[in-house]
Amino acid sequence: MKVTMGDVARKAGVSKTTVSRILNGNYSHTTYETRKRVIKAIEELDYRPNALAKGLKSAKTNVIGMVLSNLKNPFWATVLEGVEDACHNKGYNLMICNTNEEKEKEEEYIKAFQTKQVDGIVINPTGQNLPLYKSTVSSIPTVVINRRIPDLSAHTVIADNEKGAYLAVRHLLKNSRKNIAAIAFQNPYVSTWKDRLKGYQNALYEKGFLEEAITILELEQKSDSVRESIIRFIKNNANIDAIFSTNNMITLEIIGAINELGLAIPEDIAIIGYDETIWSKYLNPPLTTIRQPGYLMGRIAVENLISAIDEKRKLENYITMLVPELIIRESCGTKTGL
Repeated sequence: MKVTMGDVARKAGVSKTTVSRILNGNYSHTTYETRKRVIKAIEELDYRPNALAKGLKSAKTNVIGMVLSNLKNPFWATVLEGVEDACHNKGYNLMICNTNEEKEKEEEYIKAFQTKQVDGIVINPTGQNLPLYKSTVSSIPTVVINRRIPDLSAHTVIADNEKGAYLAVRHLLKNSRKNIAAIAFQNPYVSTWKDRLKGYQNALYEKGFLEEAITILELEQKSDSVRESIIRFIKNNANIDAIFSTNNMITLEIIGAINELGLAIPEDIAIIGYDETIWSKYLNPPLTTIRQPGYLMGRIAVENLISAIDEKRKLENYITMLVPELIIRESCGTKTGL
């Protein structure tokens, strides 16, 4: 028996109008819990809109869906510029969702994109929905961006985070820093931060440092006491003369903590941040950073995706690795390279 929109509405306890709105991506008059109930009902009843039922999946919508993990991070403004330029140049529209690193939201948004029949998906994954990633890659053109997912065969566009961290720590070492700490968010699913910590360690080991020289603070990402944790860390490791920040959201908290302690940058503690932002050069002192090729990352991801869509071919299981760049300013004790 054919499942109708009315069946979905009855099972979810909502009106047909509400189901229709959610199917069309209009969430303005619905709560998160309502959307979850409707999507769950769609899945359990195996409901498919008429376009799918009539075999019209081949009809293009010229819409790309993008799922991001944290729009608060300024890095994504640069990536989105590349994404939007590529979409515009190719005649595609863009829909953006933000998961805020929440597994449930990510699942909801990906399934909503599938229901809306977007032509392709670009995803910066939370890393927590492997079965869903696998089914999505096999059923719709998908490009993974910024983060690697172990055990997932997918077309991926990322930056070489290990190399970027290596460049950062080598620069600190060249500026005669001997006790270099690294600070990162604690998240076992995020490959970028793990790769940056690996690059930090490799740079120290290469110069003969022993394991006891590795000094890492891992922070709870959604904690309200990030700065307090950094202040305690610096107090408990009074010999630190440099800090490698693995994320620009952390960088600002490190600078605030150093200032609160009455210490000077770079005289007491040098600092280098990951991700070049519009405000980096306006800090006092101007911040040395690792610049990720965010615009290029976004543009390449969408160009590759749309190329596969237009040519009706499967995306290759391939990783495009982009090269980061060291931007030298004054927060490490020098304005020029050594």
